[in-house]
Amino acid sequence: MRVAIHTLGCKVNQYESQAMEEILTARGHTLVPFEDPADVYIVNSCTVTATSDKKSRQAVRQARKRAPEALVALCGCYPQVSPEDARKIDADLIGGSGDRLGFLDLLEQMAGGKPQAEPVENLDDPFRRRVFEALPAGGLEGRTRAMLKVEDGCTNFCTYCIIPYARGAVRSLPADQAAEQAKDLARQGYRELVITGIELSTYGRDLPGRPDLASLIEAVCHAVPEMRVRLGSLEPRTVTEDFCARLAALPNLCPHFHLSLQSGSDTVLARMKRKYTTQRFLESVRLLRTHFDRPALTTDLIVGFPGETEEEFQETLAFLQRCAFAQMHIFPYSRRQGTPAASMPGQLSNAEKASRAHRGAELAQAMERSWLTGWIGQTVPVLFEEEKDGFWRGHTPQYIEVRGKGEHLHNQLRPVTITAAGDSLAYGTVKEEQP
Repeated sequence: MRVAIHTLGCKVNQYESQAMEEILTARGHTLVPFEDPADVYIVNSCTVTATSDKKSRQAVRQARKRAPEALVALCGCYPQVSPEDARKIDADLIGGSGDRLGFLDLLEQMAGGKPQAEPVENLDDPFRRRVFEALPAGGLEGRTRAMLKVEDGCTNFCTYCIIPYARGAVRSLPADQAAEQAKDLARQGYRELVITGIELSTYGRDLPGRPDLASLIEAVCHAVPEMRVRLGSLEPRTVTEDFCARLAALPNLCPHFHLSLQSGSDTVLARMKRKYTTQRFLESVRLLRTHFDRPALTTDLIVGFPGETEEEFQETLAFLQRCAFAQMHIFPYSRRQGTPAASMPGQLSNAEKASRAHRGAELAQAMERSWLTGWIGQTVPVLFEEEKDGFWRGHTPQYIEVRGKGEHLHNQLRPVTITAAGDSLAYGTVKEEQP
């Protein structure tokens, strides 16, 4: 059968979609673009914001409109936390954020059968999950960068976040299994690997001996010395002197670190129940810049959290400038029913949240331009991925997007001299491959 998958949300969702792609193709099915006619449409949803929920519903409705007779399946975090809402949008099969293999088994059983009066469901209680579901690692169709999921679940329960309710307790992939999966990806020809998880910093707390994240990263990097290894999002408390010293000794680890900030005001961080202060965050920034040569530091920011005053927002803007991030993702606070923040006093208007997001974005753009401009004249290794608009597009170890001219550069690692900086990317001259 022809299967189309639409993915929303984080890198873990992307990983799980590529795993479903690999399983389905191994079972003899054909993948097609989501915009094309298909026998089965799968929407792998996200619920981190209200906008994510809306996009998930829209994708299901678009699939149903495109092919009324097709089987339409919805899975992921949205139906996991909002099953009643999911039942209202005309999906034939509803799965959650776990048991992907069971979900696909049901999908195959239903395909080509008689239409069901009610949607078939494959939902569980995420807080009862105790075993990491091992899925095939790899990249989405046509990609050159592979993903390796090593952790699932989160028990931080930040007051704004719905994800612990969608993903459940922490489950980790043992380091030896992660290393073997990485080796297999290297054999498949991938030259870069992203280690990802729902809350990567809690890796190993459920495993015998409670191995730490640095041990997992060392195992993977040593297993595939010819691959670039990149990390997903980290909590600032993970970044210690020992962590940095151990990681700096790994030549194939990319110096690109995404540290979750969310606010640069200590009073807002306390209301969010984040487990650090701005001073501790700044210490993480200092350690990374001490141990790594020009690392890219990126972050997430939530603006307009309940009760956030103009003074607290100004504290955040000043703190961002102290950190001098290479790139930032800025989100207006999204009220998620079921989280403590949803009932907090001092809910800000959408207009005020949008205004603060705009002001934060202006600062983020200025910092990003400064970061990119600082690379002009430097020669850096770029792993090229695809040709677009007459340029080959790739990324440096610091995850700077670089565009250059060349021939047949797909999955090639080439030195590039940066000549100009544009909006969120750089341009450069590609050097010929050495014989």
